Amino acid sequence: MEFASLLFFFLIIVPSSIIHEYAHGWMAYRLGDPTAKHEGRLTLNPLAHIDFFGTIALPILLMWASGGTFLFAYAKPVPYNPYNLRNGKWGSALVGAAGPLANLALAFAFAILVRLLPLSELTLLLSMIVYANVVLAIFNLVPVPPLDGSKVLFAALPDRLWKLRVALEKQGFLLLLLFIFFFYKLITPIVFWVYQLFVGGAPGVF
Repeated sequence: MEFASLLFFFLIIVPSSIIHEYAHGWMAYRLGDPTAKHEGRLTLNPLAHIDFFGTIALPILLMWASGGTFLFAYAKPVPYNPYNLRNGKWGSALVGAAGPLANLALAFAFAILVRLLPLSELTLLLSMIVYANVVLAIFNLVPVPPLDGSKVLFAALPDRLWKLRVALEKQGFLLLLLFIFFFYKLITPIVFWVYQLFVGGAPGVF
């Protein structure tokens, strides 16, 4: 991507991350936990969600480290109390899945516009919104703590593997950094496959 495209991508991915976090809080609230609402996080106000490292510093660092080929950002995680949730351990899995599903829903909605509108600068910009939200969804579904995919993984793990969960949670941040800097290319084919599936190979989109 050129610098202008990267800048626009950054401006997309930040509000998309905020919607992602709002979806976590909304799902937790629907499942009986008011923690996010009580802490003022059940809102789309960016000021309530911006995290200096994840929303500003990390994407700039990734842009530099990858030579402009990869950019990712996240907002401040929305707090929730798993003991307040209905559906037991699957409640946490639903809260975890809500963020990526919100991004996929956004990607799908804008992909419909990309398919329907004639090729123009507007459709190119809309396609970047699709791509950014697919990146957020797929990346967050990686089953490495503290990413959302780990909540789904932990819900599916049998109780006898609780030691594996403890070990993964203890080393989660290190594993996440290793994945970001050394293994993020593993998800690139999946990202492009989902992106192309959504936009339907519309001419002129990347």
